[in-house]
Amino acid sequence: MSNIGTVIGWKHNHQAGMSTEDGVITEFPGGIPSQSDQDTWTAEYEAYVAANEYKGLRKAKYDALNQFELISDDSINGTTTHKDAILAIKAAHPKP
Repeated sequence: MSNIGTVIGWKHNHQAGMSTEDGVITEFPGGIPSQSDQDTWTAEYEAYVAANEYKGLRKAKYDALNQFELISDDSINGTTTHKDAILAIKAAHPKP
């Protein structure tokens, strides 16, 4: 389960007047939200993170590409061009 401070920061754009202590909301504009609201926001945040996880996986692979090897070495995903390597990375880490 995600940290509620991270969740409310994401959900409410880190607005002033929000704070947490030991995973509990201690200040919130308009009063402390219900547990039901907190659970809903947490589920939304975790779905958002999961839906965007592929971006981080792709970026790590892109950053690891050695451009010079791509020109002459077919050992990278069985490809020889940068375009082919990018397509292989996207296939290995598709959008959900």
